[in-house]
Amino acid sequence: MGRGVLVEKGQKRKRWAGLATAVVVLTVAGLVWFRPWALRVDETVHEALPAASAPAATPTANPGPSASAAAPVTVAQGTFISHEHTTTGTAKVVRLTDGAHTLLLEGLDTSNGPDLHVLLSDAPVREGTAGWRVFDDGRYVDLVRLKGDKGDQNYLPPADADWSKDPGASIWCDRFDVSFEAAALARA
Repeated sequence: MGRGVLVEKGQKRKRWAGLATAVVVLTVAGLVWFRPWALRVDETVHEALPAASAPAATPTANPGPSASAAAPVTVAQGTFISHEHTTTGTAKVVRLTDGAHTLLLEGLDTSNGPDLHVLLSDAPVREGTAGWRVFDDGRYVDLVRLKGDKGDQNYLPPADADWSKDPGASIWCDRFDVSFEAAALARA
């Protein structure tokens, strides 16, 4: 009778050790996957508009009115609305002096998170939970990973991207397929 009790206690210890190991492994895996500390770590970026690659200047006595035409122009803009995370700021499509475009996120203030990307999408920008998961449903251009969750930053679309066909900008969490926030880009 004494031996049976010892075997039973040994099996219980093995089960508890196995259960404790499983809990530790699942906890570590969950922390790696969700990265909850990223919500507490801010990355602030302050970028000026990119300088256009200017052609070699030819000397002129009077630059005339064309000098003012060389300034960057906002061609579309929208205010971010919050989806999964509270957000403020604006998204602007700016035509640079060389004719190229950049997506300027201005005054961005959002939560940091795992695997955040900047998307241009043909999906309509909707408020509330109706807008959380639509930006990867249709056509979209993934510009690049978000540089920071605060500040002003520029994203150059690929040469073949047409921002007018993708009038929604979203900060997209690729890990969880959800929009943190989005802005409808209306022509200025």
